[in-house]
Amino acid sequence: MRLSPLLVAFLAASATVGLSHSVKAQAPPLSSTDTTSTEAIATDSSFQSTLEQEEAPTNSEIAVSPDSEPLSPVDLLTTPPLFAQGASEQESPDRIRVNPLAPTAPQQTTPTFQLPTSPTAPATPTPETAPSDSVTPVPTTPTAPSPAAPSGSTEAEPRVLVGEVLIKGADQTLQDEVYGVIKTQPGRTTTRSQLQEDINAIFATGFFSNVKAVPEDTPLGVRVTFEVQVNPVLQSVKVEGNRVLPEKILADSFGDQYGQVLNLNRLQDGIKKVNEWYQKNGYVLAQVLDAPAVSPEGIVTLQVAEGEVEGIRVRFINKDGDDKDAKGNPIRGRTRDFIVTREFQTKPGDIFNRTIVEQDLQRAFGLGIFEDVRLSLQPSETDPRKVVVVANVAEKNAGSIFASAGISSASGLFGSVGYQQQNLGGNNQKLSAEVQIGQRELLFDLSFTDPWIGGDPFRTSYTINLFRRRTISLIFDGGESEVNLPNGDTPRILRSGGFVSFTRPLSRNVFQRAEWTASLGLQYQRISIRDRDGELSPLDERRNNLSFSGTGRDDLLALQFGIVQDRRNDFARPTSGSFLRLGTEQSIPLGSGNILFNRLRGNYSFYIPVQLVKFTKGCRVVNPRPSDCPQTLAFNVQGGNYLGDLPPYEAFPLGGANSVRGYDEGDLGSVRSFVQGTIEYRFPVISIFSGALFVDGAYGFGSQGLVPGNPGGIRGKPGSGYGYGAGVRVQSPLGPIRVDFGVNDQGDTRINFGIGERF
Repeated sequence: MRLSPLLVAFLAASATVGLSHSVKAQAPPLSSTDTTSTEAIATDSSFQSTLEQEEAPTNSEIAVSPDSEPLSPVDLLTTPPLFAQGASEQESPDRIRVNPLAPTAPQQTTPTFQLPTSPTAPATPTPETAPSDSVTPVPTTPTAPSPAAPSGSTEAEPRVLVGEVLIKGADQTLQDEVYGVIKTQPGRTTTRSQLQEDINAIFATGFFSNVKAVPEDTPLGVRVTFEVQVNPVLQSVKVEGNRVLPEKILADSFGDQYGQVLNLNRLQDGIKKVNEWYQKNGYVLAQVLDAPAVSPEGIVTLQVAEGEVEGIRVRFINKDGDDKDAKGNPIRGRTRDFIVTREFQTKPGDIFNRTIVEQDLQRAFGLGIFEDVRLSLQPSETDPRKVVVVANVAEKNAGSIFASAGISSASGLFGSVGYQQQNLGGNNQKLSAEVQIGQRELLFDLSFTDPWIGGDPFRTSYTINLFRRRTISLIFDGGESEVNLPNGDTPRILRSGGFVSFTRPLSRNVFQRAEWTASLGLQYQRISIRDRDGELSPLDERRNNLSFSGTGRDDLLALQFGIVQDRRNDFARPTSGSFLRLGTEQSIPLGSGNILFNRLRGNYSFYIPVQLVKFTKGCRVVNPRPSDCPQTLAFNVQGGNYLGDLPPYEAFPLGGANSVRGYDEGDLGSVRSFVQGTIEYRFPVISIFSGALFVDGAYGFGSQGLVPGNPGGIRGKPGSGYGYGAGVRVQSPLGPIRVDFGVNDQGDTRINFGIGERF
C-alpha cells in the first residue's frame, strides 16, 4: 500500500470537488465520497494478446453515461473505455499463444539446393533460397497497441489526483516488481492513458496471467487497486509433435525456471533456444508454433512443427534447369528413379534436415551419370506441415564408342573398336568392351560392374571381367644385359581368362563414408609365353624356363582377398590422414603347372600437413584450409612376399614411376620379396601447378636368385637401390599429370611420367 501524507489528503478532497466534465452520463453522478462503486479494467492470461481490432477492443470496459451530469474522478479515468494488454475475460485464462507467425508449408520455390556441374570437384551443395542458419524464427509476445486519444477530441486528458495505490493478489516480492514498473503514484495526478500504460507494463513483466485496474473514490482522492492474477509455478515444459528434439535441450532451455513463478518473458527465451537448436542442427523447417495451454499445475505444453518428409520424387531437367522440352512435354530420363532415391539417407517420414540432404546430393552427384543435381521442396497436398522432396537431375551422355586401325611389329595390320556405357539400362551399371583384331591375334577386354547390387542393404558391388591380353613383361625386359628369345624377340605374356570380385564397405550406415572396405575375388588365367608372331616360346636364349611348367603354358586359379582402411581427407590430393591396403592371393593347384603359392602384399601411406613455403595466396594465411593450401609431407612404405611356388612372370618388378624413380620400369630388380619406401614433400606453386621433392628406396633382400631362371640377375638388375629428385604436377580433369625427374644411386637420370599422385 502506498499512502499520501495528510496534506495530500486535504488537497485531494479539494481537487475532487472541483473536477467536472462535459460528457453526459447515463446514470446519476457518483459522489466523490461514495466508495461502494468500483469499476474494473481487465486483462486476461495470454501470450496471445494480439488485439486484432484496436477500434473495438474486447477488454473490460466502463460504461459512460450520456447525461449532462459531470463525471466523477473514476469516470474520468475510465472514459472512453480502457483496454488492457491481454485477452478478454471470456477467453480461457490459461490460453497461451507463443508464436503468432506459425510457419506454413514451404512453397515449390522455397529451398532449392544445387550442386556444381564440375564432375571433378563437386562442392558441397548449399540451399539457394533455403532458410539461413543465421535467421532463427523467434516466437515473440505481441505488443499491445498504445492507447489512442479519445476520438474526435483534441483536448488534454483530465488529470485526477491519486490518493492511494494498492496491489492485490501478489506477494511482497511481486508487489515490488509491480511498483517498480508503474507510473501511477500516490500524491500525484494520473490520467486514463497512464493507467493503460501501467496495465500494459504490469503484464509485460511476464509474471501475471490477468491484470485489472480498479479505481475508487475516497476522501483522500482516487484509490487505484491493481488486481493481478499470478502465473502458476512452472513445474515442467512438454512438447507435442516432437521427434528429434532431445530431452536434454528442453532441460537446458527451461530447467532453471522450474520451481519458480512462470515468467512469460523467460519462457520466450527458452523457446528461442529451442528454435536455435533446430536451426543449428539442420532442421531448418522446424520451429515452435504454439503453446496451447498452461495447466493450473504449472505444466506448459509447446507445439512444434518439424517439417516431416512426405515423399521423395525424381524429376528430370535439361541443362537450363527446365523440366519440359521445347514442345512443353515433361522431360523423360533414362535413369530409373530408385537409382537416385536409394542414395538418399532422407526417407519418407523423416524430419527434413539440410545437412543430411546436402550429403544425399553429394552421393547422387557422385554416381557420375548426372551433369547437375538440384533439390527443391513442395508443400504436401494433404498436410501443410509436411513437404515433398523433389530431386531434379540433368543426365549426362553416358555412352561412347570409338574405333581405330594401325600397324605394328607385334600385331601387323590391326583394327580395334570399343564401347563404354556408364548407365546401362538406367541402372547405373558400367559396361566396357574393346576388341582388337590383327593379322596375328585376337585380343579383347570385356568388363561389367554393378556398383550396388539391387536389394542389398550393404551397398555390395561386383565386377565381372573377361579378357585376352598380351603384354611385354617387365620381368623379362630391361636391365644392363639384354636376354631375349632364341629368335631375338622380346618375350610376350599372353593372358586369357576372367575374374569376378565383390566389394563391400564395412559400415553399419551405408550412407556414411566407410573407413574400412573388404573385397573377395576369384580369377582364372591361362598364361603362355610367346614371340611377336604369337608362337609359343617356353625358353629364353640361355635355356631358362619362362613358365613354371616348362611347357610355355601355365594354368593359374587364385582366390583373392583384400581389405582397405582409408582415412585420407581427400582422395585426389590428400594432405592429412592415412591409407592402408592389405591383400593376399592364394592359388589353387590345377591344370598345367599345378601351381601352389600364397602372395602377400601391404601398402601404407600417411600424410602430415605442413606450411613450409607460401607461394600461393591460400598458404599465406594462418591455419589455411587444405583445399586452399594442399601442402603436405607424404610417407609411403610397401612390401610383398611369395610363399610356395613362384612362376617367374609373377615376380615383383622394382623401379619406375610407381616404385623407385630414377630407374626405368622394372630396371631395378625382379624379386621374390621386397620392401620399398618413399618420402615426398608436395607443395602448390601457382594456379594449377604444384611441385614435389622426393626420395625413393627399395630393397629386395637378395631374393632375385630365388625366382626361377633368375630373370633379374641374368639381366644385370641390381635388386636394391634408391633415387631422388623433383617433380611437377599439373591439375587436369583426369587428375594430376605427374612429371618427375629422378637421379638413381648409380648416377643415371630419368624422367618418369604418370597420372595421379604416386600414393
